[in-house]
Amino acid sequence: MKSVVFRDLHVFQTCCGTYAIIKKRIIRNDGLSLNRMASQLGIARSTVQSIVKNDLKLKSYKLRRGQYLSDKSKAMRLEKCRKLLQHFQVRRVSDVIWTDEKIFTIEPLPNRQNQRQLLSKDDSMSPKRRLAHNRLFPKSVMVWAGITATGKTPLVFIERNVKINSEVYQKIVLMDNLLPWVTQHFAGGPFILQQDWAPSHGSRSTLAVLEAHFPGFLDKNLWPASSPDLNPMDFSVWGMLEGKIAGKVFATVDDLKAALEVAWASIDDGYLRRTVNSVKKRLRACVKARGSNFEILL
Repeated sequence: MKSVVFRDLHVFQTCCGTYAIIKKRIIRNDGLSLNRMASQLGIARSTVQSIVKNDLKLKSYKLRRGQYLSDKSKAMRLEKCRKLLQHFQVRRVSDVIWTDEKIFTIEPLPNRQNQRQLLSKDDSMSPKRRLAHNRLFPKSVMVWAGITATGKTPLVFIERNVKINSEVYQKIVLMDNLLPWVTQHFAGGPFILQQDWAPSHGSRSTLAVLEAHFPGFLDKNLWPASSPDLNPMDFSVWGMLEGKIAGKVFATVDDLKAALEVAWASIDDGYLRRTVNSVKKRLRACVKARGSNFEILL
């Protein structure tokens, strides 16, 4: 505890007792808020904050975000990450086409922490105080896309009322868009397709299309489920794309599409190369974490 000279024995005993109580409560529950502890102990929040910061040397951190992983999922990820590391000793990670889908809406999700307004105290409850609002069901569009270390596929827009079944995935995504791009971009050279294993991606008819036109794809024996932290589209690209259109409200879905196209075109090859090259580091981190969430190790 921080050394302080106490002239009053009662003050000393009270302070030491409060310190001990706070320390015990944090050991029992390190997610307890300072406000709640102060309320429970009947003392000022500043007192709790001082003890936590200066005496216990603790700092408040936001909870890390990540997908839930069961013990079975962790074991599966560990096994497949090891297989992928072996696979990429023979094949190049830069040849992989990393793909994914994401829904974008005409109203971006608000960051309420940053949505503020400077007002006088008298105006704080007046009509001048603006309302942050969102439509209950804003219009949206599903976007499919993929990247390699050397380029980007076209964005493929799938309207909200279209169900992505096997037929739609095969025709609109694989045959109409991905195959022409692969043919031009790789010009007969080697490539590896990565996809998640949604039902439409793993149906018997889709597997036949993959075998015929995208041989060497990462099959279910190689690519682990529940692993957005291993797919560059998930752990980096979608977030970058969202950041480029952040804070904008679009009147129509067509306006949203146009903005996404501009943002997509602005992503440079240097970023793609760095992002794809980080995959092997993530695979090694996943192995080190025994298949568990690993991003804190990066």
